[in-house]
Amino acid sequence: MSGRRGRPRHPDVLTPAEWRTVHAVRHGLSNRQIAVRSGVSRDAVKYHVANAIAKLGLADRQELRAWVGAPADSAIRHAVPPLPLDGCATKESTMKLGQIGQISRTVRDIERSVTWYRDVLGLTHLYTFGDLAFFDCAGTRLFLSVAEKGEDAGTQSILYFRVDDLHATCAELASLGVEIISPPHLIHKHESGVEEWMAFFNDPDGHPLALMTQVGPRT
Repeated sequence: MSGRRGRPRHPDVLTPAEWRTVHAVRHGLSNRQIAVRSGVSRDAVKYHVANAIAKLGLADRQELRAWVGAPADSAIRHAVPPLPLDGCATKESTMKLGQIGQISRTVRDIERSVTWYRDVLGLTHLYTFGDLAFFDCAGTRLFLSVAEKGEDAGTQSILYFRVDDLHATCAELASLGVEIISPPHLIHKHESGVEEWMAFFNDPDGHPLALMTQVGPRT
């Protein structure tokens, strides 16, 4: 027998594990947080981060967090053009904010909170993923997460605005002087193939705001 042994070369610039790590880095998570949520060691996370930085020709983790890119098979690559690396907005304005798609709150005990919001307030429980839980509030999603060690459970809530074109909206905000502190990145891919992408920025008082979009698979 002839030919190369081992795992075949992955067709994308990054492997699936590296993409998951890059999305988490762009979300602002530390290596420890990524390791805990992914069920891997910190050394594994460091390895994926180093590989991603090298493959993309970036200088460090800071550049990786600001890097704009999407997996080759991501639905968002076929839904909107990629955000220019210089953050330039398109000639025609596409920014339209208004509908609040999600509001997040931190809690001390996720199981107790799920029971309270579901059984006491009567909110529709969508699903729980580890220490994250989601509810439907008449079309607006409530996102509960366990506060990090040393973090106040009453931390400022985040408003998530729904937009049609996440990358173009980020570009336009950047052209208006808004600093995109966490560029577009994949948050979750549902079993249906629908992808949820988000990006984060701050208001003038430093309070967090976010953009969110859902992109379905190509038909």
